[in-house]
Amino acid sequence: MTHRVHPYIFRIGHTTNWKSRWFRAHKFSEYLREDAILRELLEKKLRKNHIEAIEIERAPNVVRIFVRTARPGMIIGRGGEGSEKLKNEITAYLAKIRKRFNSPVVQKEDLKLTIEEVRAPETHALIAGQMIADEIEKRIPFRRVLKQAVERIFGSKGVEGVKIMIKGRLDGNEIARTEWLKRGRIPLQTIRANIDFAHRTAYTTYGTIGIKVWIYKGDIFDKNLDLRTKNLDKHLELRTKNLEN
Repeated sequence: MTHRVHPYIFRIGHTTNWKSRWFRAHKFSEYLREDAILRELLEKKLRKNHIEAIEIERAPNVVRIFVRTARPGMIIGRGGEGSEKLKNEITAYLAKIRKRFNSPVVQKEDLKLTIEEVRAPETHALIAGQMIADEIEKRIPFRRVLKQAVERIFGSKGVEGVKIMIKGRLDGNEIARTEWLKRGRIPLQTIRANIDFAHRTAYTTYGTIGIKVWIYKGDIFDKNLDLRTKNLDKHLELRTKNLEN
C-alpha cells in the first residue's frame, strides 16, 4: 500500500513554513486545540472571501492572527469596522473555548488581527479550490469548470504545472466517480519543488463534492531561500522568550 503525505507537510523546513508559530511545552495541547478551533471558525465564517492562509503567532500575553485573502476590503469593511467586529468575535470565541475546556485564564492578553492582500489569487491552491467549489455549487457543468480553471491557473505567471481532481456525485449522477485534469509537471517527490496543495468541499443539493488542487511553481534552492535556518532561529527565539517568562 502507498503512504500518502500532504505536500505542504512533506516540505516543512525546506520550502514551506509552520502556520502556527509558538512554543510552550506546558501549554502545547491547549494552544494546539485553540489554533485548530479558531481556524475552523475563521474558515467557515470567511469562506466566501477566498482565504489563502490563516497564520497564528503567540508571544507572552499576545496572540497575532494573520489572514491572507483575495478580498481584504470585504473583511476590513468601511473605516475598519469589519475587522474590528471580527476581532471582537475572535476574542469572545477564544474566551468561550477556554471556559469550555477549563483552561487557565490569561490576564491582559492582547489580540492583534492583520488582514493581508493576496496578489494573483488564481495561483494559490486554496483560493483556486474555493473558486471551483463556488462554480460547482452554482450548478455549472463540472467539465467546463475543470477546463477553465486549469487554463486560467496554468496561464498565470510563474506556474509550471497544475492538477485538479474532483470526486463525488458529479452533475447529480447516482454513482460517484473521480475526474481530473492536468497541465505541465507536478513533481510530488521532489522536496525542493514549490508545490501548493489544497482540499476544498463543494456543498450541493445532491451531496458533497471533494476538490483537490496541486499547483507547481518551480524549484526553490538553498541559495535562494533556506527556511530551515530561519525556522530554527524563530523557534529558538520564541522558546527563549517563553522560558524567561
